[in-house]
Amino acid sequence: MTKIDVDRWERREAYEFFSRISNPFYMVTFRADVTPLYAYTKPRGLSFYKGMIWACTEALNSVEAFRMAIRDGQVILLSRRDPSFTDLGPGSGQFRIVTVPHTGDIDSFCREADRVSRAQRSFIDPAKESDALVYYSCLPWIELTALTNERDLSAPGALDDSIPRIAWGKVTEEDGRKKLGLSMEVNHRLIDGIHIGQFAQRLQELMEGLEPHTV
Repeated sequence: MTKIDVDRWERREAYEFFSRISNPFYMVTFRADVTPLYAYTKPRGLSFYKGMIWACTEALNSVEAFRMAIRDGQVILLSRRDPSFTDLGPGSGQFRIVTVPHTGDIDSFCREADRVSRAQRSFIDPAKESDALVYYSCLPWIELTALTNERDLSAPGALDDSIPRIAWGKVTEEDGRKKLGLSMEVNHRLIDGIHIGQFAQRLQELMEGLEPHTV
């Protein structure tokens, strides 16, 4: 963790401008081509959902703005963010919130995330909650065109919430490619559209860099 000197920060004016707004959060949804990730995870018996979580977290951590946080009124730069995701229990229609460190390659992460999720019995593990997370969710039953998240804007420090929220919907076929709608909700005090564009580009590069399955 590194403390940011806001007075010397290139983003100071934008940060102060959006800090005066009662709701500085905004949402963007875009289409992502997930064909390479789908082709990598499915033949290997890996969860596509957890593979997406790995790829998104990897891409997000590569863009410095997404590792910015506001803690006790101080802007800080985190060393990394870890994923906290919704997951359905085996044979259950009730989701749980599972948090796993973002370590290892995609294969090891997917297997560890599966293990932690299967072992978890509570709805959430409060000991794993922090401001150094990324919140993930998925609606695989519908094509996602937009999504917002619940927030208690009346809570103390609500506007300091700097945890990115990412969600996606059903994978569909389009011109022989597998695509989905991916939604991001972020705090404009720290993150601009250019940073979302950098994330989207890095995500695509990561997926395309995965080795295809060979028999």
